[in-house]
Amino acid sequence: MTSTDASAGAKDESAAEWLAPKWFNEWHDGLAAKGLNFGAIWIGDNIANVSGGSRRGAIHFGRFDLSVDGDLEKLAGWTGGRFYANMLGIYGRGLSRNYVHNLATISEIEALPEARLYNAYFEQSFYNNAFSIRIGQQAADVEFFDSQTDDLFINGTFGWPANKANNLPSGGPAPPIAVPGIRLKATLSDQITVFGAVFNGNAARSGDGDPQLRDNHGLAFRVNDPPWLIGQVRVSYDLDFGTGRLPGNFTPGAWRHTGQFDDQRFTAQGLSIADPSGSGIAAKLRGNFGIFAVVEQTLYRSPGATEKAASASVPGVTAFARIAYSPPDRNLIDLYIDGGIGVSGLVRGRPLDRFGVAMAYMRISDSARNLDRDVRFFSGLPSPVRSNETLLEMIYEAHLKPGWLLAPYFQYVFRPSGGIPNPNDPAGVSRIGDAAVFGVTTTLRY
Repeated sequence: MTSTDASAGAKDESAAEWLAPKWFNEWHDGLAAKGLNFGAIWIGDNIANVSGGSRRGAIHFGRFDLSVDGDLEKLAGWTGGRFYANMLGIYGRGLSRNYVHNLATISEIEALPEARLYNAYFEQSFYNNAFSIRIGQQAADVEFFDSQTDDLFINGTFGWPANKANNLPSGGPAPPIAVPGIRLKATLSDQITVFGAVFNGNAARSGDGDPQLRDNHGLAFRVNDPPWLIGQVRVSYDLDFGTGRLPGNFTPGAWRHTGQFDDQRFTAQGLSIADPSGSGIAAKLRGNFGIFAVVEQTLYRSPGATEKAASASVPGVTAFARIAYSPPDRNLIDLYIDGGIGVSGLVRGRPLDRFGVAMAYMRISDSARNLDRDVRFFSGLPSPVRSNETLLEMIYEAHLKPGWLLAPYFQYVFRPSGGIPNPNDPAGVSRIGDAAVFGVTTTLRY
C-alpha cells in the first residue's frame, strides 16, 4: 500500500511508541534527525476461498518490508539529495496462484516466498522540489496510473493494474520486482505536474518459468533489454457547488515498449497457433503501446478540512476511475476499467477508520478470444471461450492503535482469467467457477 504526499492519516502512523522500548526509539529518532531513517512494515494476510476457482481453502502469507531513507542534506550537506532502499521478506503461498487462478491478484503482497531487494535508488531535487530526477532500481506503481483512493483496497490490480501486470514482460516494474530506470518529475504549477520515466523493458532475464525465479533476490539489475517508456500529466482542479471546495485531478498518459511481443493468435506463417499443421509458435510483433487516464474526485469533505489536494485520508468521500487500452493483437487484456469509492473518518467514534467498494473489468482481447475459438474448431471440443474477468472488492480498514491496522474484506471474482477451463476437468470443457474470497489483512508499521 502506497503513501501519499498529503495528510496520510492512519496508514502512515508509526507503532514505535507502544511496540518498541524507549531506548530503541530514542536511538532510531536520533539517527533520523541526522538524516538516516530506518523503517519496518509487516503485512499479514489471512484469506479463504469459499467457492469457485480450482479448490476451496484458507491460507496465511505475509511480507516484511525493511527500508532505509537517507537525507543527504543532513548527512553530508548535499542539498536536495536523497537515497532510498528497501528489502522484502515474503513467506507463504498465494491464493490467486494456488486456488483462484485469476488475473487480478487477490492480495497485492502475493509473491513467491523469498528475500529480495526491491528499491535501491538515488533522487536529486532542484528548485525547491519543483523538479526531481530519480535514478536506480525502482517501481512504477506508486506514481504512474495511480490514485490516492485505490490505495485503500487489497487486490493487486488497484495498485498495479492487471492489464500491465499481464501484458508487459515479467509483469513490468511493480511488486515484487523493481527495475533499473530513470524517472523525471516536474511540478510546473500548483495545478500541473508532469511525470516521465524510462525503465529496462524486462523485469527478469529471458527464459521460461516464473519471472520471480529469473530475478533471484532482486539482484538481476538488467539494463540491456529494449526499454519501456511511460509518461503522464496530472492536472489538479477544484469544484465548488456552494458547499465548499472539492479538489480533484485528471491524469492522462501513455506508454511505449520497443521490444518484441507474441501474437495472441497467429504464427509467423499466418496460421492459428492452435492449427496442428502449423508450428504452434506465436509470431513476434515489434513494439507495444498503451494509453490510459485516471480521474479522482472528492465528493464530500468534512467542514474544516484544510488539505488542498484530493486525498483518501482526509475525512470525507473520494472516488476514482481508471481506463486503459492496448492493441488486441499482442496483448492478453486490451481494455481495462476500474473505479471505486473510499470513505474516511465518517464513522462515529472511529475518526481514523476507512471503508470502500471498488470494481475492476479486464477484457480479454479479440485475438486471444479468437484463439480460443480456433482451439474449439481444431479439437472438436466445446471448450470455454474467454471473455473478461470482473472483480468486486469491499473493505473496512480499522485503526486499532497508532501503526496497527486491521482490514477485513470480501472479493468476488467473476470468470477467473476470463473464464479459462477448469483445471479439475480432464476434458477441458467446463469453465472455472466464479470465486468468493474473504480475508483479513493486518498491517504493523514502525
